[in-house]
Amino acid sequence: MVTHYKVAGHLACGHHGTHLVSSSELTRVKCRSCRNTDAYKQARKDERNATRRAARKARAAHTANDWRAAWRERLTAMKGPQRLPRGFASQPFV
Repeated sequence: MVTHYKVAGHLACGHHGTHLVSSSELTRVKCRSCRNTDAYKQARKDERNATRRAARKARAAHTANDWRAAWRERLTAMKGPQRLPRGFASQPFV
């Protein structure tokens, strides 16, 4: 059974019928006409970009936190009033 892409209450490929199987989940769509429409391609692109953005944000936050923690530990281990780098405005000295 072919699954169509449903967007805004209508099928993207333009088929009509009461017994057609439809889904708004992009991975379940099997209709070649639906998959070739601009609406499906744009939704697929938006989903892919959102996934990439989330992965990039998680990776950037993880490495940024590790860098700051390591740098803070290194400066606190040094003797004397060592200055912290930019971004640590609330604490001028270690």
